Amino acid sequence: MALDPVIQSLLDTDLYKFTMWQPMLHRHPQTQATYRFVLRNAPQYPLADLRDEVDAQLDHLCSLRFRRDELDFLASLRFMKGDFIDFLRIFHFQRDFIQVRAEGDALHVEARGPQVHVMAFEIFVLAIVNELYFRRFDHDAALAEGRKRLAAKLADLRAFGKEPELAHPFEFFDFGVRRRYGRDWQREVVATFARELPRFFKGTSNVLLARDLNLVPIGTMGHEYLQTFQATGVRLRDFQRAALEEWVQEYRGDLGIALTDTVGMDAFLADFDLYFAKLFDGLRHDSGDPFAWGEKALAHYAKLRIDAHRKRLVFSDSLDTAKADGVRHRHQAHQRCRPDAVEHRDEAGGGQWPARGQTIRCAGQDAGDGRDLSGLFAAGIRGGRAVNWRGGGSRVKPGMASTPNSPKAARRLCS
Repeated sequence: MALDPVIQSLLDTDLYKFTMWQPMLHRHPQTQATYRFVLRNAPQYPLADLRDEVDAQLDHLCSLRFRRDELDFLASLRFMKGDFIDFLRIFHFQRDFIQVRAEGDALHVEARGPQVHVMAFEIFVLAIVNELYFRRFDHDAALAEGRKRLAAKLADLRAFGKEPELAHPFEFFDFGVRRRYGRDWQREVVATFARELPRFFKGTSNVLLARDLNLVPIGTMGHEYLQTFQATGVRLRDFQRAALEEWVQEYRGDLGIALTDTVGMDAFLADFDLYFAKLFDGLRHDSGDPFAWGEKALAHYAKLRIDAHRKRLVFSDSLDTAKADGVRHRHQAHQRCRPDAVEHRDEAGGGQWPARGQTIRCAGQDAGDGRDLSGLFAAGIRGGRAVNWRGGGSRVKPGMASTPNSPKAARRLCS
């Protein structure tokens, strides 16, 4: 049977892989990393059955190169620098850096090598495993259910437009590559939102779709970026400040949304002083109670005597329309912020596997993630003992992780 490639373009990934990749190339090109695929809950059939198919898909992935038109699009983004584009011009994935094996019913995928050569595997591996997994179910039934749910979502969002206007507009974006049912379905969902709800839908993290559909590519930093700084030579308690400072120096005012939950919101705010609060345009929520998080963010800006009307709060933790509506009313009611709901759900039948990037080892030292909800995809940086403080979830969740440790260790990072 001829191969049907899941990945047909190296732009078919999240923008923040590029925006994290660039500073890593500029400042930490020597870092060695290990990424491991982990499935936390039981699938409906053994993922080991997919081993040969995953191998074939990775062979294809490693044959791809960035095409001239793709590089031209990346170069058109003002925050992408010429030397990084030149690096991508000669870049291709090295097949020797990623291995697949089956052990019992389990599927194991491990990428090991220079971080600037293996970090981009993350989204592609998850998209490949996801789509191969769902190809074994009834596609027509899943598509019918997906379109039914999408129509209901459109109706809910249109209802927002009939309500009295709040202090700031409601906006949402697609962050769905790693958790999508399939490549074609994500394109249909994003195109439908762009066509039917241009007032609310403002972009996608998928760089390929952003280019093809003339949308804004969305993304700044993920957990992987901040966790890398837990082992890059700075004091462990200073890793967030070091990561934010290097981001500021790299992007000089662009991409100004800071991720807050690598070791918890309280620890983040302790580092997010007046200097950073003025330099960054806003904050992103990705775990825990979004309402409590928002109140903490607003209180922090108030304490620093910063007008929150000029800042943006981005909520990106598995939102549905009901939760997004609750968030916008809770924080807009007092006219204090600009909440943006990030729509994660492709809504095809058969379930979904959300996943995200995080680093658990860097440059021979521990790098931890202490967020409230279970992380689903992590990078381990070579050497020493890896740390994973995440709790279990209730859905099938592929990701990257390693040796568990106590949640108390996360709190010690900033004590």
